[in-house]
Amino acid sequence: MAAVFFVVVLGVLIGVVLSWGFKTLPKEKWQMVAAFPLEKMDQGQWRGLNLTWYGLLSANAYTFGVVMVVILAASAGIPLSAMVVLTVLLLAVTIPASKVVARIVEKKKATLTVGGAVFAGVVAAPWIIMLVNATLGPVFRFHVPVVVMMAVLSIGYTFGESLGRLACLSFGCCYGKPLSRCSDRIRNLFGHFHVVFTGETKKAAYASGLAGEALIPIQIITAVIYAVSGLAGTLLFLRGFAGIALVETLVVTQTWRVMSEFFRADFRGERKFSMYQIMALAAIVYTVALLSFFPDPGVAVSLDKGLKALWHPGMILFFQAVWMVSFLHSGRSTVTASKISFHVVKDNI
Repeated sequence: MAAVFFVVVLGVLIGVVLSWGFKTLPKEKWQMVAAFPLEKMDQGQWRGLNLTWYGLLSANAYTFGVVMVVILAASAGIPLSAMVVLTVLLLAVTIPASKVVARIVEKKKATLTVGGAVFAGVVAAPWIIMLVNATLGPVFRFHVPVVVMMAVLSIGYTFGESLGRLACLSFGCCYGKPLSRCSDRIRNLFGHFHVVFTGETKKAAYASGLAGEALIPIQIITAVIYAVSGLAGTLLFLRGFAGIALVETLVVTQTWRVMSEFFRADFRGERKFSMYQIMALAAIVYTVALLSFFPDPGVAVSLDKGLKALWHPGMILFFQAVWMVSFLHSGRSTVTASKISFHVVKDNI
């Protein structure tokens, strides 16, 4: 019952956050969260650095994903030290990969891709786990089961990706096709369920001229599908089915990644069947193949132990560090700029 109650409460909280984001974030004022003056220009103005809601919401999503990793891994008896090392090493792979893969596929240096980061993480994760087991395991007397940790990471990613779609709604990226260019069936399906971005600095506006147009709500659909998949994976994991939880979350998220791109209007490379879709399918095959080499060991799970791990002072500092690094990486806008001016309010002197 504790596992079911935990998943239900988690689902309600995520539902509230997603509902708020769906209604609010496509509006123009929800793109920039702050602007910092960098250097003085002519006429008393300053050139500003824009900090975005995209970065803030992405940092929230990253951190929530890491929190879920800690809860589930600790529930399975994986030591906190091993979790921190593995998480840091994986973030060291996936965060740079989000930019490197986008530059290779889309030929754009100021673009990030979650799809590329996920593929890099899926490929690297089992080998990183084995490396940590072989080097630090004997020293600190632990052994991290590959399938269990992969399941934990997959569930954490699924939740992070779900909440990360809010960042896309804020920035206006990863947008769906305009209904005006879709078939009658698609227009009827999304006639009362679509997204409209306002503001010329939204990516849908400056990249495709789609400001004010009704678009297929691909970000919303993705967020909901991934949230449900994450909740199902969490329940499976807490019931002791780590291998099934791994397959469920990976298959659902990566299959939808392939399908969703047929409904997207943003640039995904020159191919009709994009490299991101190929990566998603490869990630599924790779993960399923891993299960033949690393069977599910059937580890006993204690949710109480996982929740207690959150209150360790070191873990709280770790979560703060993850949030800060994520925000600094994705929150500094390189495709928008600002001019800032200051003045004295004489009536308040």
